[in-house]
Amino acid sequence: MRPVLSSRLSLALALAVAATSLLSACGSPPGGPPPQEGTPEMGVVTVATRPVALTTELPGRTLPYLIADVRPQVNGIIQVRKFREGGEVKAGETLYQIDPATYRATYDSYVAALGKAQATLRSARLKAERYSELVKVSAISKQDNDDAGAALGQAEADVAAAKANVESARINLAYARVDAPISGRIGKSSVTAGALVTASQSTALATIQQLDPIYVDVTQPSASLLRLKRALASGELEKADATAAKVNLLLEDGSPYPLQGRLEFSDVTVDQNTGSITVRAVFPNPNADLLPGMYVRAVLQEGVKDDAVLVPQQAVSRNGAGKPTAYVVGSDHKLQLRVLETDRAVGDQWLVRSGLKPGEQLVVDGQSRARPGVTVKTVPWQPKAATAASGAAPAAASAAAAPRAAN
Repeated sequence: MRPVLSSRLSLALALAVAATSLLSACGSPPGGPPPQEGTPEMGVVTVATRPVALTTELPGRTLPYLIADVRPQVNGIIQVRKFREGGEVKAGETLYQIDPATYRATYDSYVAALGKAQATLRSARLKAERYSELVKVSAISKQDNDDAGAALGQAEADVAAAKANVESARINLAYARVDAPISGRIGKSSVTAGALVTASQSTALATIQQLDPIYVDVTQPSASLLRLKRALASGELEKADATAAKVNLLLEDGSPYPLQGRLEFSDVTVDQNTGSITVRAVFPNPNADLLPGMYVRAVLQEGVKDDAVLVPQQAVSRNGAGKPTAYVVGSDHKLQLRVLETDRAVGDQWLVRSGLKPGEQLVVDGQSRARPGVTVKTVPWQPKAATAASGAAPAAASAAAAPRAAN
């Protein structure tokens, strides 16, 4: 029995070895690892440095260049309003006419009083001159001469007082005509004809705002200002040229404002509540596209970085810790995962502080198949816009050729 059992075991072992050899010859058994695919293809760009003018966007609001509240300086009834609400007015233009009857009567009364005082002055002067001659020959007493001199002085004072009254009445009469203190666009009127107004009332009759040019006040964190100063002091950034004083503007809908402004001044006090400072710029506004109170974003130039490394944003992702990462193709065509330090977005690119070196191949397209250590094939990466444009030409040519083929 033992020899028979031993022979059966040997036969089974031989059959198992034969089956294994057959499977090895035909391929991998079901459920095993899949066959190795071809080398993945990655779109890459070559990392390079170039000078970049760094800018920062700051939120802000528009403010009128000049603003003036129109208020009456005398009491009276509004006879007529002489402007169109929302229109342009010039400095000195009459806006309202207050009933001037009482002020004209007062003015005429003071003019008459001035004439009376001047007539009295002439009489007193002639009398004083005569008495001064008579007292020399002792024809009159010195007391009479002194009285004549005193009467002359009083007449002169009366004339001066009458002139002051006339000037005051003239001013009040002129204030009955309410003129525009500045040129600009006037808003709605708070009164109509027939309304009673009082001198220096709290409610303004109307408000005039000069909108061309117009101010834009933006706020900048004081920490950002300190960081910028340190970067300039260390040489990491170079000061921009004279164009640094120029400011660009983005409107509420994100569209750029076509005209360029200039930096006016930077405040010297930090807001204790927000920790920010105010920067003021002035912009031309000939078409009144900018209105007071609009939310805008001002683009200020900080400086120039000579050796900036800019990479497409789609080449950078984030790991589980939230840090930016990117794949780089080594000299052996194997992928390396790099942890980067980014500064800011510049258009559709990231400004990289560290993690990349000039000349390295950065993976932009194909990250979904990228793994550290995988051998890849590299091709130059083309932006989608350029690819779409290049593909549109053959499509257009085919579309144009279709009618000819049909004919």
